[in-house]
Amino acid sequence: MDRTPSKPKAALWMAGWLSLMLVVAVAGREAMRELNVFQLMEIRSSLGLLMLYPLVRVSGGFAALRTSRPLMHTGRGLIHYAAQLGWFFALTLIPLGQVVSIEFTMPIWTAILAASLLGERMTVWKILAIALGLVGVFIIVRPTTGEVNPGQLIALAAAVGFGTSVAMMKSMTRTETTVAIVFWMLVVQSAAGAIPTLSTWVWPSAWVWACAIAIAFSGTFSHFCMARAMLYADATIVLPMDFLRVPLTAAAGWLLYAERMDAFTVLGATLILAGNLLNLKAPAPRPARIGA
Repeated sequence: MDRTPSKPKAALWMAGWLSLMLVVAVAGREAMRELNVFQLMEIRSSLGLLMLYPLVRVSGGFAALRTSRPLMHTGRGLIHYAAQLGWFFALTLIPLGQVVSIEFTMPIWTAILAASLLGERMTVWKILAIALGLVGVFIIVRPTTGEVNPGQLIALAAAVGFGTSVAMMKSMTRTETTVAIVFWMLVVQSAAGAIPTLSTWVWPSAWVWACAIAIAFSGTFSHFCMARAMLYADATIVLPMDFLRVPLTAAAGWLLYAERMDAFTVLGATLILAGNLLNLKAPAPRPARIGA
């Protein structure tokens, strides 16, 4: 596999990531017009398993999916499932741009959990990034006005859930393969949503089926695009490209649903993204111990 550094190739793969994540947001809102969030997630997880099967075969088949950490897989799968439920539900309550802006606090929660649970180093830059992110959320939600939208709180809870899921995944990568982590996550989510889905099943229209298939495909392979981008450029180059999701999603909300981002949301999103940039700053090397 060609691993020669190439910013144009990295940008091309990140364009795929951005496009697919935009599809997930818009298709998710469209599908939620007819489906409840449990049914949408069940279709997404089940179809995702089918779409993942070729990667399972390439990785060595089902034998490669054996794990010694079933409880960790189950816990992470349930947390990620709850976060995705909240994220899709929030799409129906607040503008698309606000959902994605609040979602970008995920690295902040990951940094806090990684420092407390995984022993990762908490630098001055990470502390400043967390502070900027929290201020950004406060500006967007504005709890002092007494008009907090439940959708904002649900989106924030989803971001915390995603951050927790990522921190758990970082721990699992020490012993588990990427395909195994994704496979067991989809299995847990499919099992968790089976009963709520069967009890409320409504047969989707052709349009909603198309949206659900688009969500399953985009949600599964967007991460492949991100991984490919990482092959051609460092994370400090690749991840800031993801910040384009905020204006792109806001533009989609404006064009498709006549949504507008107010000045508070723009300011809060700017602070959150600035915090993410600081979080990418590499820590200074530890001084060498003399006489060690």
